[in-house]
Amino acid sequence: MAFSEHGLYAIVLPKKDKKAVERELKRSECRVPTIEAFEGRLRSACNNPQFRSVLDKAVRLLQKYFSGESVSFDLPLDVRYYTAFQKAVWEATAEIPFGETRSYGWIAKRIRNPKAARAVGQALGANPIPIIIP
Repeated sequence: MAFSEHGLYAIVLPKKDKKAVERELKRSECRVPTIEAFEGRLRSACNNPQFRSVLDKAVRLLQKYFSGESVSFDLPLDVRYYTAFQKAVWEATAEIPFGETRSYGWIAKRIRNPKAARAVGQALGANPIPIIIP
């Protein structure tokens, strides 16, 4: 997981080795320019009680999720560098009940853009926070 001062901005799912995870997290940092601007402050963020609280909560919620429980991920997210369309797609997918699926066409209709099913697929492929945003 990667956080900015605005919230969670990336989750990297397991890879075959630790270096692959680190590379993907590094790539996601390029999309959130505040990371470099506040690097000194973020290095010490683990000592910040507010940051630590959000991190601990994220870990607890993910553990519950992977144990098979239905979870409401009420965490601060930092998706400010993504388009309004991508955010609309992600909001619509977040409304899909736990354990259920919907088609790209369903999501396109849900966001009132019924001809955008392929674009919905692209937006979901760009999702930086899998699991939290399904």
